[in-house]
Amino acid sequence: MQRWLAMLALCCAAAAGSASAQTAPVTAATSTEKPALPAVMPAQADAPVANAGPGAQSTSAPANGGVTAGAPQVESIDILKQNQAERTRAQPGNAAPVWRKVVEGTEHYSSLPYREAGVLIQPRAQYLGQERPVTAGEAWRRFRNGPLLHIGGWIFLAAIAACAALYFIAGPMKIKGPLTGRLIERFTPGERFIHWSVAITFVILMASGLTMAFGKFVLMPVLGHALFGWLTYALKTVHNFVGPLFAVSLLAMIVKFARDNLPAKADIAWLLSLGGAIGGKHPHAGRFNGGEKIWFWGGVLAMGVLVTISGFVLDKIVPGLDYTRGLMQTFNVVHLVAASLVMAASMGHIYLGTVGMQGAYRAMRDGYVDDQWAKEHHDLWYDDVVRGDVPRVRSQEAVAVVTAAVTPKTV
Repeated sequence: MQRWLAMLALCCAAAAGSASAQTAPVTAATSTEKPALPAVMPAQADAPVANAGPGAQSTSAPANGGVTAGAPQVESIDILKQNQAERTRAQPGNAAPVWRKVVEGTEHYSSLPYREAGVLIQPRAQYLGQERPVTAGEAWRRFRNGPLLHIGGWIFLAAIAACAALYFIAGPMKIKGPLTGRLIERFTPGERFIHWSVAITFVILMASGLTMAFGKFVLMPVLGHALFGWLTYALKTVHNFVGPLFAVSLLAMIVKFARDNLPAKADIAWLLSLGGAIGGKHPHAGRFNGGEKIWFWGGVLAMGVLVTISGFVLDKIVPGLDYTRGLMQTFNVVHLVAASLVMAASMGHIYLGTVGMQGAYRAMRDGYVDDQWAKEHHDLWYDDVVRGDVPRVRSQEAVAVVTAAVTPKTV
């Protein structure tokens, strides 16, 4: 009971003190002497002092002496100037200053010994066709998965459709005259080995690359995420190891066939007539015609070298390069564009070298062509063979085959 009586007395004393403060003369507030500050400030008045800093809320009363209604007035320009320590005091849990520094793309301190470890998020970038800039990683992802894959896929499908239409509408190119039975060695065993090395590695790279690029749209709904994940992992490993083999074979092909693919005057007429499609007469051609030379310099050399170099960069096997995220994104775009173009162009080459032209596949499989085939498709080269400027037999193992075909048969 004594304890309760003591608490009641304290409450009455506090109430009396509050009433006397409210009835104090108004002149005390207007006196020139500064009133003494209380020993302990109320919690409401202490909070702004503790949170003082740029942009902190002001507690001064309005000029008219009234009470400000609604939310406190905060100038956003001051908030944007706050550092993280000031923001933590004013608005605990608000990490905006930190993230403003992060999205700037500048490099800060990191104890990790890796390139760009201090850059959490790349600065903003904007690729072709994008409405507004976003962080560079997101801009690259949208560009690769959007326009690049869509356009590259449609180009590849269009090339396949064109070859199919050419086969079913026009049909394969047949030899018009009767076969003579005399043979010319068009490709030596070494040339055929180089060609098939390039062809086989290219097909492996094309199949694995198409699966990694478009498999998630076509195969993953059928195979499921787990099986498709293992498949793409295996194909990526194969892709990375076959790439250098393709590069070596490609270099050997460029060195071996560059001389016979040098431009000639007859190539202009061949290209203008589209290989005889315009005018109905097969134009003159040397060992390789104008179309094959375009494929060699544009597809094999230009696009093939671009695909190879960009692939080496993506595999990080080019010495002396600073492998930043921006560099890898750029070369990924180069690799995808070059690969899309060379795959589409290769469809025409594969079609003409297999089912599209009679005798073309045998030339690369066995190395020999009939005199009539050479006369119709590469007449300038055939004339050189007849005159003896170009040997009919170019390898030792072809001597018996070609000699037996050329020697007249007696009954």
